[in-house]
Amino acid sequence: MEKLITAIVDAFKLLFSFDREVFTLIGTSFHVSLISTLIATIIAVPVGVLFGLSDFRGRRYVDVVFNTMLFLPTVVVGHLVYMFLTRDGIFGSLGLLFTRPAIITGQVILAAPIILTMVSNAVRVADRRILSTALTLGVSRFKAYFMLLSEVKALMMLAVIAGFGRVISEIGVSMMLGGNIENKTRTITTGMAQLTSMGEFAKATALGIVLLIIVFGVNFIVYSATHRTAH
Repeated sequence: MEKLITAIVDAFKLLFSFDREVFTLIGTSFHVSLISTLIATIIAVPVGVLFGLSDFRGRRYVDVVFNTMLFLPTVVVGHLVYMFLTRDGIFGSLGLLFTRPAIITGQVILAAPIILTMVSNAVRVADRRILSTALTLGVSRFKAYFMLLSEVKALMMLAVIAGFGRVISEIGVSMMLGGNIENKTRTITTGMAQLTSMGEFAKATALGIVLLIIVFGVNFIVYSATHRTAH
């Protein structure tokens, strides 16, 4: 217990002194996570909207596939992308393995299903009478769909936030595809694992505190927005 208390006290000292190593890891995590979330959003939101508006035979089975992808183990995603990026892989000639783009690629695969599924569900619960009413009033079809999506924009934002929360706290993809290279691909989670194994408990605890704050913040935003939307 004494060691834990000492580590926590030292961790806060490192945070308030803006320790270079700690904040480099934080910066790397935010860099790859924000970019991967942005790319996943660009890909998943249009597909989610289209899927949410569509009604076709077999959609239930597609739902099962998407819902399964929500729980993809990060190590499985890391392994699959690794096989594509390794020297003998299809994209091995690009030299992306153990770089930030490699981490971003894996994180996009993790975040996209979450954003897609949540956006699709949000569109499905939207009041379709908005479309018929708008079209009856002579509004263009494009604007009518835009009005429909405006009704669920809060839920769509929640989808993006949830995607970010998924990737900022993962470790499997970052470790396997980034290689945990100091000052290049070492993130909060991989840094914690490395520092703990080295006995640098204060720095590892500092990173853990930051990660908990981020995760708590993401969950608080999601909870608040959901509660506000429900009322």
